[in-house]
Amino acid sequence: MTRSCAAPPREAGAKKVYFASAAPPVRFPNVYGIDMPATSELVAAGRSADEVGQFIGADWLVYQELDDLVAACQHDDAKIEEFDASCFSGEYVTGDVTFEYLDRLQRVRSDEARNLRRLARSGLKAISSS
Repeated sequence: MTRSCAAPPREAGAKKVYFASAAPPVRFPNVYGIDMPATSELVAAGRSADEVGQFIGADWLVYQELDDLVAACQHDDAKIEEFDASCFSGEYVTGDVTFEYLDRLQRVRSDEARNLRRLARSGLKAISSS
Protein backbone atom coordinates (compact mmCIF):
# COMPACT_ATOMS: atom_id res chain seq x y z
CA MET A 1 0.00 0.00 0.00
CA THR A 2 1.43 3.37 -0.93
CA ARG A 3 0.42 6.98 -0.73
CA SER A 4 -0.74 6.84 -4.34
CA CYS A 5 -3.33 4.05 -4.11
CA ALA A 6 -6.23 6.51 -3.77
CA ALA A 7 -5.04 8.70 -6.64
CA PRO A 8 -6.22 6.59 -9.64
CA PRO A 9 -9.87 6.43 -8.49
CA ARG A 10 -9.87 10.17 -7.78
CA GLU A 11 -8.31 10.88 -11.17
CA ALA A 12 -11.14 8.83 -12.71
CA GLY A 13 -13.67 11.09 -10.98
CA ALA A 14 -14.35 9.34 -7.66
CA LYS A 15 -15.51 11.77 -5.00
CA LYS A 16 -14.82 9.28 -2.20
CA VAL A 17 -12.33 6.41 -1.96
CA TYR A 18 -13.03 3.50 0.38
CA PHE A 19 -10.41 0.84 1.01
CA ALA A 20 -11.24 -2.57 2.51
CA SER A 21 -8.44 -4.98 3.27
CA ALA A 22 -9.04 -8.73 3.44
CA ALA A 23 -6.19 -8.94 5.96
CA PRO A 24 -5.31 -7.23 9.23
CA PRO A 25 -2.78 -4.40 9.03
CA VAL A 26 0.78 -5.66 8.45
CA ARG A 27 2.80 -3.98 11.18
CA PHE A 28 5.68 -6.40 11.78
CA PRO A 29 8.23 -8.19 9.59
CA ASN A 30 8.06 -11.88 8.80
CA VAL A 31 11.21 -13.60 10.06
CA TYR A 32 10.42 -17.11 8.84
CA GLY A 33 11.48 -16.87 5.20
CA ILE A 34 9.16 -14.40 3.50
CA ASP A 35 11.09 -11.43 2.12
CA MET A 36 9.07 -8.44 3.32
CA PRO A 37 9.85 -4.76 3.62
CA ALA A 38 11.61 -3.51 6.73
CA THR A 39 9.34 -2.43 9.57
CA SER A 40 9.93 1.25 8.80
CA GLU A 41 8.65 0.64 5.26
CA LEU A 42 5.37 -1.01 6.32
CA VAL A 43 2.56 1.53 5.96
CA ALA A 44 0.67 0.28 9.02
CA ALA A 45 3.70 0.00 11.34
CA GLY A 46 3.20 2.48 14.15
CA ARG A 47 -0.01 3.89 12.64
CA SER A 48 -3.68 3.52 13.52
CA ALA A 49 -6.18 2.57 10.81
CA ASP A 50 -7.27 6.22 10.61
CA GLU A 51 -3.66 7.34 10.19
CA VAL A 52 -3.09 4.75 7.43
CA GLY A 53 -6.27 5.94 5.71
CA GLN A 54 -5.00 9.52 5.79
CA PHE A 55 -1.54 8.39 4.62
CA ILE A 56 -2.91 6.61 1.54
CA GLY A 57 -5.53 9.28 0.84
CA ALA A 58 -8.58 7.10 1.50
CA ASP A 59 -11.76 8.58 2.91
CA TRP A 60 -12.42 5.36 4.82
CA LEU A 61 -10.33 2.28 5.55
CA VAL A 62 -11.31 -1.00 7.17
CA TYR A 63 -9.12 -3.99 7.93
CA GLN A 64 -10.01 -7.62 8.58
CA GLU A 65 -9.81 -8.34 12.32
CA LEU A 66 -7.12 -10.90 13.21
CA ASP A 67 -9.54 -13.01 15.26
CA ASP A 68 -11.91 -13.13 12.28
CA LEU A 69 -9.06 -14.13 9.93
CA VAL A 70 -8.06 -16.95 12.27
CA ALA A 71 -11.68 -18.12 12.56
CA ALA A 72 -12.06 -18.05 8.76
CA CYS A 73 -9.02 -20.32 8.38
CA GLN A 74 -10.26 -22.89 10.86
CA HIS A 75 -13.05 -25.42 10.52
CA ASP A 76 -14.50 -28.16 12.66
CA ASP A 77 -12.09 -30.79 11.30
CA ALA A 78 -9.00 -28.57 11.63
CA LYS A 79 -5.95 -30.33 13.01
CA ILE A 80 -4.05 -27.03 13.12
CA GLU A 81 -4.44 -25.35 16.48
CA GLU A 82 -2.45 -22.21 15.68
CA PHE A 83 -0.54 -20.68 12.81
CA ASP A 84 1.91 -17.85 12.32
CA ALA A 85 0.28 -14.43 12.25
CA SER A 86 3.35 -12.57 13.48
CA CYS A 87 3.29 -9.97 10.71
CA PHE A 88 -0.11 -8.90 12.06
CA SER A 89 0.34 -9.45 15.81
CA GLY A 90 4.06 -9.14 16.47
CA GLU A 91 3.86 -12.44 18.36
CA TYR A 92 6.43 -14.86 16.93
CA VAL A 93 5.57 -18.56 17.31
CA THR A 94 9.15 -19.63 18.09
CA GLY A 95 9.29 -17.23 21.05
CA ASP A 96 12.92 -16.34 20.42
CA VAL A 97 12.60 -13.25 18.22
CA THR A 98 14.12 -10.32 20.09
CA PHE A 99 13.98 -6.56 19.56
CA GLU A 100 17.70 -6.68 18.73
CA TYR A 101 17.08 -9.25 16.01
CA LEU A 102 14.24 -7.19 14.52
CA ASP A 103 16.45 -4.09 14.63
CA ARG A 104 19.19 -5.96 12.73
CA LEU A 105 16.64 -7.05 10.11
CA GLN A 106 15.56 -3.42 9.76
CA ARG A 107 19.13 -2.36 9.02
CA VAL A 108 19.76 -5.22 6.56
CA ARG A 109 16.39 -5.48 4.75
CA SER A 110 15.51 -1.83 4.22
CA ASP A 111 15.38 -0.47 0.69
CA GLU A 112 18.12 1.97 1.66
CA ALA A 113 20.45 -0.87 2.72
CA ARG A 114 19.69 -2.80 -0.48
CA ASN A 115 20.39 0.26 -2.62
CA LEU A 116 23.71 0.82 -0.84
CA ARG A 117 24.70 -2.81 -1.51
CA ARG A 118 23.80 -2.39 -5.20
CA LEU A 119 25.88 0.77 -5.39
CA ALA A 120 28.83 -0.95 -3.74
CA ARG A 121 28.65 -3.81 -6.25
CA SER A 122 28.44 -1.37 -9.16
CA GLY A 123 31.50 0.59 -8.06
CA LEU A 124 29.53 3.87 -8.03
CA LYS A 125 29.84 6.29 -5.13
CA ALA A 126 26.80 7.30 -3.05
CA ILE A 127 26.33 11.04 -2.54
CA SER A 128 24.23 12.25 0.37
CA SER A 129 21.45 14.72 -0.42
CA SER A 130 21.80 16.45 2.93
